[in-house]
Amino acid sequence: MKKKKLVPFLALTLVASLGVTACSFGGDKGAKDKGTLTVTDRAEPPNLDSAISSDSASRNVLANTQEGLYRHSKDGKSIEPALAESEPKISDDKLTYTFKLRDSKWSDGKPVTAKDFEFAWKRALAPETASEYAFILHALKNGKAYNEKNGKAEDVGVKAIDDKTLEVKLERVTPYFLDLVAFPNYLPQREDIVKQHGDKAGKFAKEANTNVYSGPFKLTEWKHEQSYTMEKNDQYWDAKSVKLNKIVTKVMKDSSANVNAYNTNQVQVTLLGTDYIPKYKDNKEAVSVAEGSSWYLEMNQKNKLLQNKKVRQALNLALDKKEFQANVLQDKSVPAGGLVPPEIKANGNDANKLYREAFPEEPKFDATKAKSLFETGLKELNLSQAPALEMVTDDTTAAKRHGEYVKDAYKKNLGLEIKVSSVPFKQRLDRGKKGEFDLLASGWHADYSDSLSFIGDLFTSDSPYNRGKWSNKEYDELVKKARENTTGNVEERLQNLRKAEAILLEDAGIVPEYYRSVYYMVKPEVKDMVFNSAGFGEEYSFKWAYIE
Repeated sequence: MKKKKLVPFLALTLVASLGVTACSFGGDKGAKDKGTLTVTDRAEPPNLDSAISSDSASRNVLANTQEGLYRHSKDGKSIEPALAESEPKISDDKLTYTFKLRDSKWSDGKPVTAKDFEFAWKRALAPETASEYAFILHALKNGKAYNEKNGKAEDVGVKAIDDKTLEVKLERVTPYFLDLVAFPNYLPQREDIVKQHGDKAGKFAKEANTNVYSGPFKLTEWKHEQSYTMEKNDQYWDAKSVKLNKIVTKVMKDSSANVNAYNTNQVQVTLLGTDYIPKYKDNKEAVSVAEGSSWYLEMNQKNKLLQNKKVRQALNLALDKKEFQANVLQDKSVPAGGLVPPEIKANGNDANKLYREAFPEEPKFDATKAKSLFETGLKELNLSQAPALEMVTDDTTAAKRHGEYVKDAYKKNLGLEIKVSSVPFKQRLDRGKKGEFDLLASGWHADYSDSLSFIGDLFTSDSPYNRGKWSNKEYDELVKKARENTTGNVEERLQNLRKAEAILLEDAGIVPEYYRSVYYMVKPEVKDMVFNSAGFGEEYSFKWAYIE
């Protein structure tokens, strides 16, 4: 989850403190409840079990209702101690971190203890939990071994020394480890609550009233696929900083409905759909946020056509990413030539250098070459004509426009027929997991500010997020070398990651499309709503927000 300087720097450390009258966007201002903020989101969270959560909708709720050792700070750029009372004590070999917990309570008044962290982290790693996100805890000593049934829970490098002391031992030096503990999968959990409502299935986290909360707000109502409500958590250790009493989030997929709700003052914050960006992007209430996310098409390797390298290369070259950004997205998203977005750190010898500064990669478009490659690929497959392909996307307005663009581009430049299936967010995730697609519209938001979050966590042969099942042994080996770097040579590690990304691009394992920036509309009376510009994690925080 994270923002540093962009190339160019599009990520703004944005708080909603824009001074402009509401009538500039339309609608009567009307009476306001200064304690209640009403916002929209594109989807409801599929599951708020931090051990298995893997999507942005869930992260946004978890970041505002739960808190771990670290959290993103008010500047939106950095992280700071949260339930940890201060920076950890780190051993000379940088393999042992000792955290002291501050006095804090769950929403039911019971204290948050080091045991809650030990339980949660080991539960996320437990093979029976079957968490797709368990890999992010493989940084812990013996974490990977336990997760893969080659070790025991008691050998995992996390231990509650006492109620206020958590000792963490790492498998190897991990320069971004404090970024990790700010990530949702490192949140604490209460063992009694989890087991009371259903351990393995995460049932405790599928309703508002079956969980407890350690963060600034608590979930009090959840009308599935309609709305959810968070209220101030009076037991939160820093409750004095929380000014809002209630946040109501309406689940709204349609762009026009969002704009209408904003115009008529039914909501105070909303994501602006791509079809409305040209009209409102210069409005003083529009806030642009670069996400630290990468968006791409995955190609299912079960499909014989897509097993052909030349066909995959043709699909990449046949999409004009710059045209797509200018005419469809129409925002500050950056056309992508690679996998790693511009916000992410290189973590090489130069501590301040960003990965894309070190390895710039321009998007490629060549319709003539794409057509030639496509026809050659068909000949290699003994096909006179390509079968139609199904592209699976979300059912939001923006996703549908994306699908139509891809459909038209492939028809025009390759003569390839595409059927676009626009489905609800949870269904798109499920179909991706089951491999029920030919082309899949996918995106990834960094879990920590390092290129390994993209190159290492996505497209190795055994990654659960490699939905298309592209596989390359040399790629896998380079990632393994980078991940298991024991020499401490950060530059060698960085070069191995770059070599792996270059293989992914040359072999057309994916079709890179864009590094996403989004626009929010924020009413001028809404202050200090923080949009994360650190390049990883949740999209926004309400902890310090208030209504003027």
